[in-house]
Amino acid sequence: MALKGKNNTRFFFKFTHYTLFLFSWLFLDGFTGSLEDFLAKAVDAAKAAGEIIRNGFYETKRVEHKGLVDLVTETDKKCEELIFEFLKQHFPDHKFIGEETTAACGPTELTNEPTWIVDPLDGTTNFVHGYPFVCVSIGLTIERVPTVGVVYNPIMDELFTAIRGKGAFLNGKTIKTSSQTELVKSLLAAEVGVNREKCAVDDATDRINRLLFKVRSVRIAGSCELDLCGVACGRVDLFYETEYGGPWDVAAGAVIVHEAGGLVFDPSGKDFDITSRRVAASNPLIKDAFVEALQFPG
Repeated sequence: MALKGKNNTRFFFKFTHYTLFLFSWLFLDGFTGSLEDFLAKAVDAAKAAGEIIRNGFYETKRVEHKGLVDLVTETDKKCEELIFEFLKQHFPDHKFIGEETTAACGPTELTNEPTWIVDPLDGTTNFVHGYPFVCVSIGLTIERVPTVGVVYNPIMDELFTAIRGKGAFLNGKTIKTSSQTELVKSLLAAEVGVNREKCAVDDATDRINRLLFKVRSVRIAGSCELDLCGVACGRVDLFYETEYGGPWDVAAGAVIVHEAGGLVFDPSGKDFDITSRRVAASNPLIKDAFVEALQFPG
């Protein structure tokens, strides 16, 4: 179905604005790297951090609490230090936002500057319990747009990568979202977030309970980034989460879904805001039905 004129014009303006910015930044501002170089270095960093995760996976962990259910281990901290040190050596003029740095020092504003957004160990609770749904997540935003994404699960040895405009890949092979068109036949991935205030928990569980009657089944696996990658490679058809930790939970996965032919959006159906802590994803064929199913009175 063709887009309506107004929406099409808005999309064209946003796309053109971003493209012109990227062109001028790459070629007019003395830029010496490339998006491919960014990806290659991010992959190197992710694999090095993945080795730390793999070595610590079956060992006894020393666990700290950032919140009621939000955990952190020495592995999280070591991985973030390694990734930041490595990337800063290669890209000293870039900005950096990390989950553990934010927890220790407070939030860093996301600007239009090239910014690496890192979750050194997405799925820390899974890691603590020896559940292999864990990953290193490294995303690069340019003008706040997710542009390069690397998600690496070192336990299952799965490497998801994408550059905006260049496609999405799993271990070097092209991936695409599913072509499912019926909600009732769809597999939904969902998470309950880290907010344990009663109203937030009630909202999350109520929405999942209602969706259970509209989709084939629901999976809650404990990693926002790997859920997004699941949509990207067609393992699941739908995903949503609210009240997740921060932009590090979506920065890499968002571009991977986009490049796999999927859509990333706010659960209300509005445009995705990487700083909002609200995300949904699907293939384009089922988005409207999914958004409608996500809306509940009150």
